[in-house]
Amino acid sequence: MENKICFFCEKKMDKIDYKDAYLIRRFMNSQGKIYPPKRHGTCAKHQRFLTNAIKKARTMALVPFVAK
Repeated sequence: MENKICFFCEKKMDKIDYKDAYLIRRFMNSQGKIYPPKRHGTCAKHQRFLTNAIKKARTMALVPFVAK
């Protein structure tokens, strides 16, 4: 099994913008749940930033809480 490299470390992104709904959607499934770090290989630091960005984007109604 190959090691996955963190997407955000690879792109050298320090902050994850909650307004970038297209990027955030990549890390959510069709039901609106956040994928675990093992799925995309995100490191712990960026997984925390990603989770906070998704939660903020949900509150701002940029991404859905739950999909029907």
